Amino acid sequence: MLSEPIAPRHPAGPGLSPRRLRVPLLFVLVLAVLLSACGASPAPPFFGATRHDVTLQGIRFAVLLKNENAEVIRLGYLSRAERRPVPGLMVLAAEQASGCKVAGPAAGIYRSPSLPGDTGEARFQLKCP
Repeated sequence: MLSEPIAPRHPAGPGLSPRRLRVPLLFVLVLAVLLSACGASPAPPFFGATRHDVTLQGIRFAVLLKNENAEVIRLGYLSRAERRPVPGLMVLAAEQASGCKVAGPAAGIYRSPSLPGDTGEARFQLKCP
């Protein structure tokens, strides 16, 4: 049997109270929220691209243009039913932002890894006058 009472141990260790842990945790949460609000960022082949923000039928897109190629990223949440017009709107967004016509899907290093019909991201080859 034990003759001395066992002192409770704090999981945070000596000198670290739950209040002291709360401040760094709050900082990390605020930082995570701020970083997640940065919006769309380009795929590596589009680093250095010119960004244009386009809104069509109430849906927001970030259009990144580089070397007669466009990457279109849909911003915001849409339900499955609301996503139906998005592929066509992505083509229009690329054309509106660039002033060029979409010639087809991007090829080479600009090719999209997404499946055809992806409503979150699309990459296009542009035909400019």
